[in-house]
Order: sequence, then structure tokens, then C-alpha cells
Amino acid sequence: MTTQKTYLVTGVAGFIASRVAAALIDQGHRVVGIDNLNDYYDVSLKNHRLDQLHGDRFGFQEIDIEDQSALTRLFDENRFDAVLNLAARAGVRYSMENPHIYMTTNAMGSLNLLEQIRRTGVSKYVLASTSSLYAGQEMPFRETLAVNTPISPYAASKKSAEAMAYAYHHLYDIDISICRYFTVYGPAGRPDMCVFRFIRWIDEGSPIELFGDGNQARDFTFVDDIASGTIAAIQPVGYEIFNLGGGGTPVSLNEMIAMLESLLGKKAQYETKPFHKADIKITAADISKAREQLGWSPQTELPEGLKACVQWHQDNKPWSQNIILP
Repeated sequence: MTTQKTYLVTGVAGFIASRVAAALIDQGHRVVGIDNLNDYYDVSLKNHRLDQLHGDRFGFQEIDIEDQSALTRLFDENRFDAVLNLAARAGVRYSMENPHIYMTTNAMGSLNLLEQIRRTGVSKYVLASTSSLYAGQEMPFRETLAVNTPISPYAASKKSAEAMAYAYHHLYDIDISICRYFTVYGPAGRPDMCVFRFIRWIDEGSPIELFGDGNQARDFTFVDDIASGTIAAIQPVGYEIFNLGGGGTPVSLNEMIAMLESLLGKKAQYETKPFHKADIKITAADISKAREQLGWSPQTELPEGLKACVQWHQDNKPWSQNIILP
């Protein structure tokens, strides 16, 4: 990746996509970023991430991937070497409240991009997917597992996007990488996710909303590791699915909370709620395929990553303390 290329990054104001865009720009590439800046969570956080992306190699347009006419203009105005689709409606629980928008964005939006890729001859498509597809499967989760029983509209919409991507690979020879992300965390993270919320609540002395007993565990993966894996997936692979996770060493929420208490120098208070039916008890990624085929492995251990999250929270006060939580 030494020659400058032009990449489309969708959802560029989002948590992961903004880091992908920044890394591509740092590598000397041109990035066209699009985002609809929806209000699922506080837009000031999205604008904060966009403010970090600047220079003559970055251009931003407020475009929704559901808007076919806007996408047609965008693809006619640019010649993309690859499309990295990280735009999505995320969040398992909210997908139960508004399932239709998950299908229109995550499935139909992906189809809209595939149609533009087919029409204009873009050779590469990278699709962000999710470890939520593995619910009920044997661990560690491997890409070869059948993921035909999603337990949330969010997971079902991502499965739909994966299936359509395979159809377009088969019919039109589009080179496609599917990246299944495992519990991504990091500075300027999503405020609907536990790391962001727990830091905020512990710091201000508010009770943590804990669903279940806290023994549920996640394969936490630092955002910059996810970004590097996503970029590694741009290479030609045919059609492949890659787990991007912390390496199969899940950490319980209770352990993670204890780390945050130590970093903040404060004890957490708790408001316990029943374990949610759409959640997974434990996730663990087998990342051997990404290691072997992409040359990728995570570099950031959880204590180091959590320290960076707490530092971002402290450095951005008082604004960070007032970001609206969904």
C-alpha cells in the first residue's frame, strides 16, 4: 500500500470508521468519508471525531447509504480503489425497538453500495460485520461456523448483508472481505457501550446499569487494532470472512469494572437488571485465520486500552461528562 489510492469509508463519523480513515490518511491515501450523522447517539461526539480528520487527503460528504441517487453521484464523481462499509445501525437492544431501520441501513444500504461497486467497476469491498452472529455457537468462534440463527434484528441484518455480499462476489467477481468485530472499545467510543458508560458513571458517582451478575465476558478489542485489521482486509482474498477480536481471551464485566475502578480511583455503585435475552453470555474469537491470511493480530492489551479510554474522558472534561447517553 505504498501508492496513493482513493478509498470510500462509510459511517466515517463513527467510532471505528473514523479511526480507519485516520490510519489510511496517515498511510498517504486519499479518503472520501460519508455519514448521515443520525442522532442515535449524541452528534457532538460524531463531530468531535470528524474534527480529528483533516487535510487535503480527506473529504467529507453528509450522505446516507440508503440514498441511492446520492450514492450514484458520489461514485460518478470519484474512482474508488476500494469501498469500506462501516456505516451501520448498531446496538443489539435498540434493534428490538426499531428493527426496520436496521434492515434498511445494514442490509439495503449494503446492497446499494454493492450495486454502485458493480456499476462502476470497483474491485474491492470490505464489510464490517459482528460477533453477534455467533450466539449459541461453540467457542472459540470460528469463521466456518454456521451462523443461521441470529437472536436479534441487529445480527439478522448483518447476516443479510453478508449473504448479499457473497451473491455479488459470485455473480460479478467482486473481491470481498467480511470483518466480524468483537466488542470494540477505545477513546471516543460509542456512548451506548459499556466501557464509555461505566467510566462516566464511576467517575461521577452514579450507579452502573449492570445487566445480569457481571460474569458475562467479552473478547474486548481495542479500536486501533480493529482499524488495522480492517485495512489489512483490503488485500485481495476472493471472498473471505475474518474474525477481528482480542485473541480468544474473554474478560468478565466484573474484571473490567475493577480495572476502571483502579484507573479512576473510585468505587463503582451498582443498579442490577435482568440479563437481556438478546445478549450473548460470552464471546471468544479464533483469530488464526486473520493472523495467517492478513498478517494481523491485536497489539493492545485491555489494561492499556482502558487507560487510554479513561485518559480521553479526563482530557475532554467537562464536555465528555455531559455527552448524552442513549
